[in-house]
Amino acid sequence: MISIADIPTASNAIRDAVTPVFLITGIGSILGVLTNRLGRAIDRYRILSEMKYHDLSSSSLHEIKTISKRIHWMRRAVSLCTLSILCVCLTIAFFFIAVEFNIESTRTIAILFITAMLTLTCGLLCFMREISLATNETFDIDTLIKPK
Repeated sequence: MISIADIPTASNAIRDAVTPVFLITGIGSILGVLTNRLGRAIDRYRILSEMKYHDLSSSSLHEIKTISKRIHWMRRAVSLCTLSILCVCLTIAFFFIAVEFNIESTRTIAILFITAMLTLTCGLLCFMREISLATNETFDIDTLIKPK
């Protein structure tokens, strides 16, 4: 049975855990953008790779290579952002474990949160690299779509 004296402790733990939940929401939005971009890049790659090799122009071959690089960077970004969310979830769990079992876990929570921020930062850097690959390429639409 929960005593009245435990309510402020639980309340403080809930308050402390709410802020990381907002972080999870933000990273989740970033993951949504990343997975949409990844899906579109994969679809474009499949379309180009299904074309016969002799039908591909040099710009199409260049686009295939660029899309392949973009997919690689997006996969890294998705993995790192997912790892970041997992670290934030573990941070929240450790908040409650520390409160429930009266354990000093400040160091563990700090390490998990720092890891979450570092992996998020690396994921965003990978995302920036993917964007730079996507925007540095200019494709002539007339060479990509040949009339039959």
